[in-house]
Amino acid sequence: MATAAAVTVSTSVHLRSSQHAFACPKVRSLPSLRRQRRSLAVAAVQQNAAVWNAVPVSSVGPASADGSLFHICVDLSGAPDLASSYTAPGQYLMVRVPGEDELKPAFLAIASPPGKGVFEFLVKTVPGATAEKLCGLRDEDVLELGAVMGNGFPIERITPTDAAETVLLFATGTGISPIRSLVEFGFAANQRADVRLYYGARNLQTMAYQDRFADWESTGLKIVPVLSQPDDSWQGKRGYVQHAFLEAKSIASPTSTGAVLCGQKQMIEEVTSALAAEGVSQDKILKNF
Repeated sequence: MATAAAVTVSTSVHLRSSQHAFACPKVRSLPSLRRQRRSLAVAAVQQNAAVWNAVPVSSVGPASADGSLFHICVDLSGAPDLASSYTAPGQYLMVRVPGEDELKPAFLAIASPPGKGVFEFLVKTVPGATAEKLCGLRDEDVLELGAVMGNGFPIERITPTDAAETVLLFATGTGISPIRSLVEFGFAANQRADVRLYYGARNLQTMAYQDRFADWESTGLKIVPVLSQPDDSWQGKRGYVQHAFLEAKSIASPTSTGAVLCGQKQMIEEVTSALAAEGVSQDKILKNF
């Protein structure tokens, strides 16, 4: 088993010239300008410094029938501080592959719930990108993870359960990753009157986590798969997540309804508008960014 280590990397700072950023003030003295420039340089270095944690891959494999999605699990036993910094579903981090410095790190939401001692990711392969390299990894290979970022989903806004007796979850593509984290972390779904997950994919061959659906539904969650390009045998919802929701649009009490959204931008915008039009408070429409 490869061991994990933390590696601190300070990247060099390149500031582009700008007529606004470094215009010379008329009234400032030269020492004042020097101090300002030093402060700007220090702030830029601090902002660009990154702590990369080298961690071993414990498992990797297809997460969809068509091979476009991969499931990656990394062992954090050698990086306990990183593991403990993950406290809320919806948080994310940067991931890179050692030796692939010419590629930009990938931003990935953590798919596993907090407190497990591992991070799991759902990755869509993208040719020529870090994602493609990630999907080609093998067990025991090493990844480098940046710091956990974001505040995650602000679940306290729909807690306790009487604050949101109805909770509607919306996910498309790999946006299911942080939704999976939330479902498995728990938000008292079985104590609420109506909890639905509208989950959109092209077809069943591109839909991840189908093997987890039964467990998710056992917690009180109703899953509504929505396929945009299904085959002729599909008997469920067709089209896009937002359209499926607009067709159903069954909200018993808007003031006691919350929502959690992650995925394609247009879906998020249209669902948010539809919920607000129904009277759902913007404060209870949760996103992880």
